[in-house]
Amino acid sequence: MSRWVGFVVLSGCAVPAGFPPVPGSAASTATIAAAPTPKTWRPVTTAPFAAAAPLLLTDGTVMIQNQSASDWWQLTPNEMGDYAAGTWKQLASMPNGYAPLYTASAVLPDGRVIVQGGEYDGNGPGVWTTKGALYDPIANSWKNVPPPAGWQTIGDASGMVTADGRWMLTSCCDSTKAQAFLDLNTMVYTPTGMGKLDIHDEESWVQLYDDTILTVDCNNKNDLTAAESFDPKTGVWSPAGHTPVQLSDLDRDGNGSHEIGPNVLRHDGTVLALGATGHNATYDPATMTWTAAPDLPNIGGQLDLADGPAAIMPNGNVLVPASPGVFNAPTHYFEWDGMGWTPTADPPAASGQTTYQLNLMVLPSGEILMTDFSSDVEVYTPAPGHADNTVPVITQAPQLMASAREIATSDPNMPAMSVSDADGVTPVSNLFLGKTYKLSVLRMNGITQGAYYGDDEQSYTNYPIIRLTYQDSGHVLYLRSHDHSNRAIGPDKRGTTLFDVPATAERGLATLESVANGISSPPVLVNVK
Repeated sequence: MSRWVGFVVLSGCAVPAGFPPVPGSAASTATIAAAPTPKTWRPVTTAPFAAAAPLLLTDGTVMIQNQSASDWWQLTPNEMGDYAAGTWKQLASMPNGYAPLYTASAVLPDGRVIVQGGEYDGNGPGVWTTKGALYDPIANSWKNVPPPAGWQTIGDASGMVTADGRWMLTSCCDSTKAQAFLDLNTMVYTPTGMGKLDIHDEESWVQLYDDTILTVDCNNKNDLTAAESFDPKTGVWSPAGHTPVQLSDLDRDGNGSHEIGPNVLRHDGTVLALGATGHNATYDPATMTWTAAPDLPNIGGQLDLADGPAAIMPNGNVLVPASPGVFNAPTHYFEWDGMGWTPTADPPAASGQTTYQLNLMVLPSGEILMTDFSSDVEVYTPAPGHADNTVPVITQAPQLMASAREIATSDPNMPAMSVSDADGVTPVSNLFLGKTYKLSVLRMNGITQGAYYGDDEQSYTNYPIIRLTYQDSGHVLYLRSHDHSNRAIGPDKRGTTLFDVPATAERGLATLESVANGISSPPVLVNVK
């Protein structure tokens, strides 16, 4: 019997008729904390280490390195899904002799984490190391990753999982403009990146809806406003026009810090390019044109984003910290709405900070997590709201992966999950403890990459996070997703992911959501058995 007989429309999105939104998912007996106030910061449980760059694991927990050390820590939200009230747990340390700071890093489609390079290795002087390591969250263990053959530096390099799921790495400072893809089966890098105009040092990358990658040059002293575009399919760089204002801190004689701010893909498909000069620009991929954006304010000096983060929030505004000059304090925070800069609350330590000390990441809750190399980790609550075209939509009932063969091959003839009636009317999928399921989702990875920085760290979150919310208890449980079919972003992009139901999970009726960049799908009803 087919369970897909039509669609209903919810908030402008097509939703399978068998999976209606479920109101009142938490019972009155659940203990629900008061909602945090929008546009304010609140502290996370004090970290027992100096929190550096964060990464969102596919089980909804946050993984953060101790600054310039080999140890890593995990933040787990409480049973109601509150990250600020979460708990810390130490994870396995990196291989002996590797304690990087300012690296290329990513959460891979299979759920593992790669960290490669480092401007520093430990607390000594800059070394621009080529070391690397791969973390397995299931085994809680690391193993070494050799660098690409012949590379002399990686350092604070740019890195990204491309739309087709491949990990791509650059050398920050190699004069050959080195760039490569990693084969995760053989752990061998293959060169790519023909036609680059300058070296990759300090550049910020942003993936566009056509799967290409845009950057603004930071080392092209012969052309101070040049931009370039990389096509992962062909491995070739092409000119992408000129910014109307200079964004990188670079002189024609090659002097300057070479710093720049992040490039941020907005929900309308345009890019906000933030400068180290106080100047900013926007890029429209549809017309391939650049336009000047308003300068950041002058508060005790011209504010800029010379090396630092930005995050696009579920409501579409971009959260931006800015400080005067290159590496000076204090920092002030603003929201960009596509037209101008609106001041917002500063976290407690902002008066003594500059932008390069900061890292931002979008949580599945829709909040923005901030680390600053201290034990004070903070979360920012955006104003509510999101556009219809940003919402992931589950398009098919979860499919049971009944065997290792089916998991490995994603056999299209795999058996579908059984469906029962929760109340005699509403179809409900049964999820069995200890089993793995496949989920098909429209806008699985969202329509941006979440938070942006450039070199130094990458806290992208354009991958599916699977969340259960139990109706009786109100408890929130994140289910580990893995083997994502792609990392493509855009309003019309689709994908599939596997997810695991723990053998120890709570039983009962729950709502299932797929979350990307803090935006959740309409909930569907499941019975965890």
